[in-house]
Amino acid sequence: MIIFPAIDIKEGKVVRLLQGRFDRITEYSKDPVAMAQHWQEEGAQWLHVVDLDGARDGEIKNLNIILDIARSVAIPVQMGGGVRRKEDIQKLLEGGIQRIILGTKVIEDRNFLKDILRLWKSHIAVSLDCAQGMVAQKGWTATSELKAVEFAQELEALGLTCLIYTDIAKDGMLAGPHWEGIQELLENIHIPLIASGGISNLEDIKKLSQMEPDGLIGAITGKALYDGKIDLKEAIRMAGGS
Repeated sequence: MIIFPAIDIKEGKVVRLLQGRFDRITEYSKDPVAMAQHWQEEGAQWLHVVDLDGARDGEIKNLNIILDIARSVAIPVQMGGGVRRKEDIQKLLEGGIQRIILGTKVIEDRNFLKDILRLWKSHIAVSLDCAQGMVAQKGWTATSELKAVEFAQELEALGLTCLIYTDIAKDGMLAGPHWEGIQELLENIHIPLIASGGISNLEDIKKLSQMEPDGLIGAITGKALYDGKIDLKEAIRMAGGS
């Protein structure tokens, strides 16, 4: 199982939000590129980068910083937040981003996802951000009428090959992942799944790694790393990495 250190960017800085709320923000660094290099030096196999301004505003806002991150590290980077156009995806891929994470645009337009998967299937993931079992959108500021499992099954039928699941209530709270939500998805879909939200200690990492045979390929952690609750090297070892 891969451990993805999260680098959430707002106004050019590395921050974390509590439960996705822009009024509950903690700043960790003014230099996202240096932070990316730090996690690489600590042994990260992948990085998870989010443009928070882009997620909220509907268009990529921190493009240059994100491309600088991709150029500054030798490990693959996945990125989401404000990616709503085909041109955005092409620019990001050409700039060295390995995997593009789509969200709101897919909820609003399934044909867009079909087109994108036809062009770049192996480089596309969808972020399934949920509140009480329903799918959220627009930087988590709105909830749709879609049920998480049903939407995931629909994405699988369209040919998606990577899904990222976050329970918003757990995000940034260091209270443990939403185990039931993760398990329900693993039981109902066959898309490789990455879990995010609530990871607080190495025991959480260990428990998540035990779900790998069921299709859980990765875990994203942010606040626990930045607050020193989890040591990345130990987390990678616990997850079965080198």
